[in-house]
Amino acid sequence: MYLQKLSLVNFKNIESQSFDFQQKINCFVGNNGVGKTNVLDAIYYLSFAKSYFNSVAVQNIRHGEGFFMVEGDYLLNDRSEKIVCSLKKGQKKVLKRNGKSYDKFSEHIGQLPLVIISPADRDLVTEGSDTRRKFIDGVISQQNKKYLLDLIAYNKVLSQRNALLKYFAANRTFDALNLSVYDEQLSDYGSRIYEVRKAFLEDFIPIFNEKYQIISNDKESVNLLYKSQLHDFNMKDALQNSLEKDKILQYTTSGIHKDDLSFEIGEYPIKKFGSQGQQKSYLIALKFAQFEFIKQQSSVVPILLLDDIFDKLDESRVLQIINLVDNDEFGQIFITDTHSERTENIVKQSNKPYQIFKL
Repeated sequence: MYLQKLSLVNFKNIESQSFDFQQKINCFVGNNGVGKTNVLDAIYYLSFAKSYFNSVAVQNIRHGEGFFMVEGDYLLNDRSEKIVCSLKKGQKKVLKRNGKSYDKFSEHIGQLPLVIISPADRDLVTEGSDTRRKFIDGVISQQNKKYLLDLIAYNKVLSQRNALLKYFAANRTFDALNLSVYDEQLSDYGSRIYEVRKAFLEDFIPIFNEKYQIISNDKESVNLLYKSQLHDFNMKDALQNSLEKDKILQYTTSGIHKDDLSFEIGEYPIKKFGSQGQQKSYLIALKFAQFEFIKQQSSVVPILLLDDIFDKLDESRVLQIINLVDNDEFGQIFITDTHSERTENIVKQSNKPYQIFKL
C-alpha cells in the first residue's frame, strides 16, 4: 500500500495544496509553524477519520473558512482507492471511500493501517492511564473489529451505569436489580476486552524490548508491564467489591477502564528516572513495535509517519533508527524535520528512493 497523492483544502493552516508522493520516503522540511506536521496529520485523518493532535474536529478547519477537505489517492493491493474526509461547520463529518460514504467510521479503521511517531507521544509518559489505554486500544482496534465494537459498547454501558449511580445519589434511592443489568453487560464486555489486551501484550512486549535494544544499542534495560484489577478478580466480583465506594463517589471505580501500562527503565519509572533521550527512545520503540505487530497481523504494510523524531536524540540512536527504517519490511515513510541538510544526510544513508518537499 502507498499514498500516491494528497490534496488539502482549508485544513488547519493550509489553504489549498497537493502533493504527489514517492513510494518509499517523503520528507517535509521547513521552519516551525509552516505546516509540516499538519500534512502528516492529514494523512493520519485518512486512516482514522480524526486528527492525531486535536480531537475537536471543527478546530481543524482553517481559520475564517467554513469547511475542510482531505483527499488521498492510494494504491492498495494493486487497486486504486480514493478516500475523502470533509467537514462543514454545523454539519457531521463525512468519510467516503471510492465515492461511497461510511455509515460508521469504525468500519474504516484498519483499512489503511498507519503508525505515527510524534513529540505528542510524550503524553504516554507524562499523562494519566487513559492515554496509555488509548494506545493499547488503538493498536488492537486496527486489526480486531470485534474488540473495537466491544470497547465502544463497554464505554456506552459504563456511561449509563455512572448516570444511574448519580441518579441514585440525587434521589437518595438504590435499585440493585436495575444496576445488575449494567453489571452483567460490563462483565461480558470487560472480560473479553481484558483477555484480548492480555494476549496482545504477551505478544507485544517481546517485540517492544527487541526494538528498544536496537535503538539504544543495548545500553539500557527497560520494562513494559500491564496493570489491571482483573489480574486478581473477575469483572463481576470487581464491580461487586467496589459497589459501596461507587455509590459514594457516584461513578464506577472498578473495571478494565482502570487498566494501565507501567513504563520502566531498569526497575524504575521512566517518567522520573529516564533522560529526555531515553524517554524518546522508549516511545519510538513502542511505536516501532506497534508497526511490527500490525504488520504481522495484516496483509498490508502500514504507512509510517515520523514527526520531528530526530530532535533530542544523539547520533548513535539516530543511526540505529535509520538502520531499522532501512529494512525492507517497511513500506512508505513520511518524515518532518526543521533541518533540511540533516534530513537529506539521514535519508541518503537509508539507500531508499526519497523526495524532499520544502514548505
